[in-house]
Amino acid sequence: MINPAKVLAFLDIFGAWDPSLAFVMAGAVAASAAGYVYAKRRGIPLLTPRLDIPNRRDLDPRLLAGAAIFGAGWGLVGLCPGPALTVLPLGLWKPFVFVAAMIAGMFLFRFVPEGWPHSPVRREPQEADA
Repeated sequence: MINPAKVLAFLDIFGAWDPSLAFVMAGAVAASAAGYVYAKRRGIPLLTPRLDIPNRRDLDPRLLAGAAIFGAGWGLVGLCPGPALTVLPLGLWKPFVFVAAMIAGMFLFRFVPEGWPHSPVRREPQEADA
């Protein structure tokens, strides 16, 4: 996952496809699924007062746009956010640029209005508005 050439080869399904990262993903999904099953059975977490497992199933434009940007970044650079952080100690300049852009994107996300692009931002009237 920290070798961009390997990631790009995995994404090149019509060329020199390398399916080895599918095993990494399958292992991650299996470990995550086991963790969710254990957490649900236990009912109470170890380090927090309540168990918060997301249950939303809807897709909104912000989620879809974020997924598209994430996928485009992954496909263009060959790095995922987690592995990009692990590569930083190697001192290569490309992961530093990627991580800087990732942090800038997280900061800029704060300015994307709720419901964008389809519904305007609704705010509660202020006392000065009355």
